Parts: sequence; structure tokens; C-alpha cells
Amino acid sequence: MSVQTSTDEKLKLAINILAGIVNDTAVPRNIRRAAANALTYLRDTKLSPGVRAANAVSALDEISQDPNMPFHARTRIWQVLTMLETIRD
Repeated sequence: MSVQTSTDEKLKLAINILAGIVNDTAVPRNIRRAAANALTYLRDTKLSPGVRAANAVSALDEISQDPNMPFHARTRIWQVLTMLETIRD
């Protein structure tokens, strides 16, 4: 039971952080688009938490090294990636 709660808390925190990136106009549009795609994956309740997290990691991984990304956004994306990589089914 506590594992599920922990997974739910991680997903909610990741969703909140990504929503902040999507709404941050200082972040380039392509990075906000990737964060929005990751949000869509995380909110898809038809899939298991592990699959949702893996899909979101895939969406974020390719842009995490973008040289045009502001440092504050890069730090938040790395935080989300680290969190999501711990979620397993």
C-alpha cells in the first residue's frame, strides 16, 4: 500500500513540475512541447504507472540535453527524470 502511495505522490509531483515548465514562457517552445507530451503520458490512466513513467521519460530524455534550455528548466527536468526512473510496475 505504501509503495502505491509513494508512486502516486511521485506522479503528482512530476505532473506539477512539468505543468510549471509548460506555463513558463522563458522556456523555449520545443521544450514546453516536450514537457506537455510528457504530461499527456503521465495523465493517461489507461496505462500502468510504470508505463506512464517510461513514456514520459522517453519524451523528456531527448530534450534534456538541449543547449538552448534555461538552467532552471534543465534542473527541473532532471529532477522529474530522476523521480520517474524510480517508478516500476
